[in-house]
Amino acid sequence: MKLTIVGCSGSFPGPSSPASCYLLTANDGKRDWRILLDLGSGALGVLQRYIHLSDIDGVLLSHLHPDHCIDLTGLHVAVHWDPHGWPSGRIPVWGPEATAKRITMALDMEPPADLTEDFEFHRWTPGEKVEFGPFRFEAITVRHPIAESYAIRVESVEPDGADGERRRVLAYSGDTDSCPGLIEAARDADMFLCEAAYHEGRDDAIEGVHLTGLRAGQAAHDAGARRLLLTHLPVWNDANRSVEEAQRAYDGPIAVAVAGVHYTI
Repeated sequence: MKLTIVGCSGSFPGPSSPASCYLLTANDGKRDWRILLDLGSGALGVLQRYIHLSDIDGVLLSHLHPDHCIDLTGLHVAVHWDPHGWPSGRIPVWGPEATAKRITMALDMEPPADLTEDFEFHRWTPGEKVEFGPFRFEAITVRHPIAESYAIRVESVEPDGADGERRRVLAYSGDTDSCPGLIEAARDADMFLCEAAYHEGRDDAIEGVHLTGLRAGQAAHDAGARRLLLTHLPVWNDANRSVEEAQRAYDGPIAVAVAGVHYTI
């Protein structure tokens, strides 16, 4: 499984990165499958550096804050108004119950856009495993101030030599503060892509919104994750400080997500 960091800037796009969007690619022995974890503000343009939009097999939304979902509006335009005709079918989208309503409101068209012409919407059922090409994924409820917010656990199963297979797990925190669901999502993950939007000592008075590097590191330790990749750092955060905080709780490999970087999991 290949992870491409399309966007990783926290809460809004930064000068060198869009907001949250991560491309996962895996092969089922016949072709590459490509799914997106979130499609936040500014991500749709940069995504086209890596794939044609018609190659998107599915979109998995952690929650409906704009920095994680709003570029679904642009994807609708790309699908619906392609003058050459959209070469693929409807794009499956997994997300909270209000996903279609939220994107329709953001488009603000009269009459309202019928997004079901372009997207096949599926509401998350927490803990339910979805089989999709070489992927198996599930959403797990986490702690963030919105009606539905999820961490997403993705397992890939790819051919590996003569009759063998390679299984890998990526856990994505979405946006969350410390909670049991986060540990469940990251349990024994090969890579834990975890937000660290806050700093210890600066944001201590804010509860139930985001993690610090320390709390991300503690979650990685408690879950037994093999690698920790910190993400969703706002432009005003010091990445080195976030890593130093994480190292206080987690002794495995730690890095900070950078837009344009690819990882093999």
